[in-house]
Amino acid sequence: MPLLSATVALLSFAGPSASLRLSPAAPRMSAVDAPPQQAASPAPDAISSSAPLHVLIAGGGVGGLALANCLELSDAPVTYTVLERTSEFKKFGGPIQLASNAMQGFRSIDEELYKQIEARATWTGNRTNGIKDGVRDEWYAKFDLRSPAESREMPFTCVVERPELQEILMRRTHDNLRLGAGVESYEKRSDGGVVATLQTGEQVHGDVLIGADGIWSNVRAAMTETPARGEGSGVTYSGYTASEEKPDGSSPYLQNLFEGWSPEIHDILRVTQEHEIEQRDLYDRPPSVLKPWNKGRVALLGDAIHAMMPNLGQGGCQALEDALVISEQLTSLSSRGDIEGALQGYRNRRLTRSAAVQGLSRFASDIIIRGFDTPAKLGFSGGKLVAENLNYAGVVTRLLQPILPVFFAVQFAFLYDGWENKFSLKQLQIGLSIFAFGSLFLIAFAATAGSEVAFAGAFAESILGAEALEGLSVWATEQSAAIQEVLNSLGGGPPGL
Repeated sequence: MPLLSATVALLSFAGPSASLRLSPAAPRMSAVDAPPQQAASPAPDAISSSAPLHVLIAGGGVGGLALANCLELSDAPVTYTVLERTSEFKKFGGPIQLASNAMQGFRSIDEELYKQIEARATWTGNRTNGIKDGVRDEWYAKFDLRSPAESREMPFTCVVERPELQEILMRRTHDNLRLGAGVESYEKRSDGGVVATLQTGEQVHGDVLIGADGIWSNVRAAMTETPARGEGSGVTYSGYTASEEKPDGSSPYLQNLFEGWSPEIHDILRVTQEHEIEQRDLYDRPPSVLKPWNKGRVALLGDAIHAMMPNLGQGGCQALEDALVISEQLTSLSSRGDIEGALQGYRNRRLTRSAAVQGLSRFASDIIIRGFDTPAKLGFSGGKLVAENLNYAGVVTRLLQPILPVFFAVQFAFLYDGWENKFSLKQLQIGLSIFAFGSLFLIAFAATAGSEVAFAGAFAESILGAEALEGLSVWATEQSAAIQEVLNSLGGGPPGL
C-alpha cells in the first residue's frame, strides 16, 4: 500500500484539549572528566558496606538513569557510575510516552520521584484514544486506557518531555554521572570483575557492567563479537524517506502532501514551527529470544537488547521494567559469586514479556500501518448507494473492526498486569489470547502488509497447521465470551462483546 493511501492514523486524541503542554526547556548539564582510575585490587567475595558492589552503567538514557535511581534509593551496599557518551545533555526529541505500567514502576521506586514526574506529565490515558480514519475523520476503533488503569489503581498513561524526564532522573544521580565517557568495549578481570574501556582510552573498573547504551550498543557488540552498526548488527531500518525538495518549508510541504485528509492533521501541521519538524528514522531488532542478554557479569538493558517500534509507546517503559528487575536482582545479593546467576535471573524474568511487547509493536507497525486501509463502506446515504474502497484490504479492515477493541483490551491487560515481571497464570492466559488474535490478523493481511507479514503467516501455519489456522477466526468468535470473562476478572474489559 502506498505511503499516503487512506490508512488509519494511530493513537489519535479527541478534541483540541489533547494538544501537548509546552514546557520550559530542561537545564543543560555538563560534567568534568574524572581522573583516570588505577587498576583495582581484587574485591572480596562478600558484599558489604565496606566493600559495596560497584555497578557500571553504560548509557545515560531513560533506562540507564532509571537503574541509577533504583540503586541510589536502595538500602543495599551498592554503588554505581553512569558512563554517558555525550559531553552535554541538550534539549532533543519530543515527548516520551509513559504508559500506566511505567508510571506504576516509577511509583514503586520512590513516591517523591513519581510526584516530580507527575508534575511534568500531560495525561492522555484519561482521554479518548483509538484509531481514526485519516481521510474520513471517523473513529475506526476506540480503546479504553482509563478503566484498566483505574481498576488496578494505577496512574493513567501520560507523556513527558524527554529532556525534562532526564533532568528529573539526574537530580539524585548527577554526582555519579560522567559525561563524555562512552564505553567502547570491555574485558573480564582475573577476579571476575569488569574493566570498561572508554572512548578516551581510559579504563574504568567495576563488579558489574550494564549495557544501557541504546540500539547501537558497543557493550552488546563486545559481548556478542558482532558489529554495533550495519550488516551483522541485527538492527533493521523501518520507515520511509521523502526526497522531494521543500522550497516553501517542511510544514507547507506536509500540508500539501496530506491535502484532503482529516482537518485535525492540518490543525497540527499549521501550528507546528519549522524548527520543530525533524526526520526521526525508525530502527528495531528482532525479539532477542535466542540472543544473549548477559554474559558473565555483563548484561544488556533497553534498546541494547530489545529495541522496538514506537507504535505502542513501550520502548522507554520496557527499559524501565528492565531497570527495576536488574535492581531487584543485584540489591538482593550478599556475595559477588552470585552475580552471574542474578543477571541470568534478570534475563529469565524479562525475556518472554519483552519479546511479546516487541512483537506487539511490530504487529502494530506492519499490520495497522502497512496493512490496514480505509474501511470499505457499502450502503445507502441520502437515498444513494455508497460503495467505497471495496478492495481486499478495505473489506478485511471493515470485517476486523468489531474484533480490534477486544484485542486492545487483552493487550492492555497484559501490559498493565505484568509490570512486576513475575510469573502469573493470568499473564499466560492473556498471552495465548494475544497470539490467537495476532495470528488471525497476520493471515488476514498477509496479502497487503508486505513480505514480512506473509512470512509470519506462513511461519504460524508451519507451527499450528493449516487446519488450525483455518478455524482460527471461528475460534476467536466462539471464545469471545470466555475472553470477556477473563478480562472482567482482571478489570477493565470492554462491555458486551
